[in-house]
Amino acid sequence: MAHETRPSPIAPSVDFDRDGIQHGHLRLPHSRDDSAWGSVMIPICVVKNGAGPTALLTGANHGDEYEGPLALFDLARRLDPKHVSGTVIIVPAMNYPAFRAGTRTSPIDKGNLNRAFPGRPDGTVTQKIADYFQRELLPRADLVLDFHSGGRTLDFLPWCAAHVLPDKAQEKASFDAVEAFAAPWSVKMLEIDTVGMYDTAAEEMGKIFVTTELGGGGTSTAASVRIARRGVANVLRHAGILAGEIEKAETTWLDMPDGCFCFAETDGLIETMVDLGEPVVAGQVVARIHPVGGTGFAPQEIRSGLSGLLAARHFPGLVQAGDCVSVMAVRLD
Repeated sequence: MAHETRPSPIAPSVDFDRDGIQHGHLRLPHSRDDSAWGSVMIPICVVKNGAGPTALLTGANHGDEYEGPLALFDLARRLDPKHVSGTVIIVPAMNYPAFRAGTRTSPIDKGNLNRAFPGRPDGTVTQKIADYFQRELLPRADLVLDFHSGGRTLDFLPWCAAHVLPDKAQEKASFDAVEAFAAPWSVKMLEIDTVGMYDTAAEEMGKIFVTTELGGGGTSTAASVRIARRGVANVLRHAGILAGEIEKAETTWLDMPDGCFCFAETDGLIETMVDLGEPVVAGQVVARIHPVGGTGFAPQEIRSGLSGLLAARHFPGLVQAGDCVSVMAVRLD
């Protein structure tokens, strides 16, 4: 039997078609040294009230990013079905093993969930989680909101984003949802590599897909969590799923054109020469990498390939050759 035709080993304890609110788990059997018949128990909440669109809300696709889990665990606790028209599926921590470990990738198999799609029902733990979302959850959704931030190694301006897409109607619907989220910054996003991404899986199914980068450094702030909580409620209201008015806030649109990424070419200690949000001109030194194997060596200068502003930077101090050290963006009028 081909692996893609096998049923998922994940068993949900919730009924996706039942009205009301349900708190449960996606149970993934995982035999290990300390529990021969153990399981990975991924929390899930389903809130349904009659017919209407379905929103799939996810956080901790990477386990060291916290605004999404904070906003979504809170939403699952507070959301009242009588205020809902349709269905809200909430998975606050997609890569639950990574979330519990506070790491980007899974401590079980080192899997990066956001590079594991479409997954395999007979693969690693991370691949099995991706397969369940690919075949069971994404097909149910009309709208997908996946929260990200920089984790331990990046720091971002707080933004909500969607991708430029071949289907312009799908693209417009996604950017309209970004506008509704009302983060301080809204981005037409460019990815370094889209292979295996949750984003790509959702977009190839024709879903409205919205994501965020709400800070970083392996932590959250009061401001970034407020942005996440307001944003998820706004997107649900925009979709007609949640009652109430959108809470408007000023947002500035940014584009990430070709040449926006800068990479380290050597190992060392990074010195940021520009702070987040500050203007940059093409050719300007935005970071320096100081050799740490001895004294007396000149630092490598990292220069921006375009004019704009600094939208993201490496965090914290030490970098390796090949690391992304900065990202530029351009304001859109």
